[in-house]
Amino acid sequence: MAGIGVLADGAIRAMIGAGQITADPAVTDAQVQPASLDLRLGTVAYRVRASFLAGHDRTVSERIAEFEMHRVDLSAGAVLEKGCVYVVPLMERLALPKGVTAVANAKSSTGRLDLLTRTITDGGVEFDRIGEGYDGPLYAEICPRSFSVLVRPGMRLNQIRFRQGQAILSDTELAALHAREPLVDGEALISEGLGFSVDLSPWDGDLVGYRAKPHTGVIDLDRIGQYAPADFWEEVHTREGRIILDPGAFYILVSREAVTIPPDHAAEMAPYLAMVGEFRVHYAGFFDPGFGHGAAGGRGSRGVLEVRCHEAPFVLEHGQVVGRLVYERMQAPPERLYGAGIASNYQGQGLKLSKHFRM
Repeated sequence: MAGIGVLADGAIRAMIGAGQITADPAVTDAQVQPASLDLRLGTVAYRVRASFLAGHDRTVSERIAEFEMHRVDLSAGAVLEKGCVYVVPLMERLALPKGVTAVANAKSSTGRLDLLTRTITDGGVEFDRIGEGYDGPLYAEICPRSFSVLVRPGMRLNQIRFRQGQAILSDTELAALHAREPLVDGEALISEGLGFSVDLSPWDGDLVGYRAKPHTGVIDLDRIGQYAPADFWEEVHTREGRIILDPGAFYILVSREAVTIPPDHAAEMAPYLAMVGEFRVHYAGFFDPGFGHGAAGGRGSRGVLEVRCHEAPFVLEHGQVVGRLVYERMQAPPERLYGAGIASNYQGQGLKLSKHFRM
C-alpha cells in the first residue's frame, strides 16, 4: 500500500481482500463509497447509563458490563428512544496495517436526523479515531436527540475513512488548489481550511431552515421519502438576515457557499471556532471526491448545517462563518465519484432535509 493520502474505493476493496477489513456477514460492494466504507449495525443494542470510551487496556464489552441497563434485540426491528444512549456492536472489524489510520463519522442522513452516532473501539481514548495497528471489533454509540428511530440489523448509520500518512492541505496548498480549480462559487475564506458561512438571506423567498419539533412520532430509517416534513419540522423564515437560536433546539440550515471537491481530493467538516457563539454546528463530516464537481454532474453543492444552540439564545447572522472544510489528498482517484453512477442523495443540494422526508 504505497503513497500518502486518503484511501480510495479500490484500496478499500484491497484491504477487504487482504483480511484487514472483515465482517459477518461479508462486506457488500454497496458499502464501498468513493473514499469510505459504510458500517452496518449488528443484531443487538445495549442501553447504557452514559456515554463512555473504553480507555487504555479496556475493552468495550467490559465497559458495557459496567453500564448496561438492558439490551434490545434488533433482529425484527426495534425503536431506539430519544434521549437514551445505546451501544451497538457493528458487523465489521478491523486489522489495520502499519501506517494506516482510520476516522469514522455519521452519514449525512444520520446527522440530519440529529442522531448522534460515534464509533468506539477497544482501548479507545477518542471517539471516531482509530490508530494504526488496531485489531479488533467496532461499536457504534447511538444517541437519538430529536427523534426516536426504528432500526434493524445491517442499517448503515456511520462510515469509516482510511488514511496512509498525513495528507491535509496547508492553507498555501489550499489557496493554490482554489486558484487552479475554484472550490467555492465566491471569495474563498482560507484559514486552517475553507471557511463555511450560513445563508440566512436566500435569493428566493424567506425560508432559511427547519427546526425540529419536540414531540413527534418514530422515524423508520428504512422508509425513504415517506414522511411529511410538517409532522417533524417547523419551517424557519426570516427577511431580516438573522435568526435567534433557542437553547436546546436543533436546526437544519444551509451554507452560503456552493463547494466542490475535486476527484483527487476528499474533505471533512470541522468546527470553526469554539468561541464564536453559544451554538455548535455538528455535521456528518465526510465530503467524497466529486461532491459538487462537474466531473460527477455537479455545479457546486451547498453544505447542510446541523446546528444546536447551547445555554443562551444566540443571534445567528447571514454570512457568519460557522465551520471549515479541511481538504486532503487522495492516495489515488476513486473508481467512482460521488454523484456518478452511485446513489448520491445530496449531489447539487441546497437546503434539504434527510432522504426520509418527502420533497
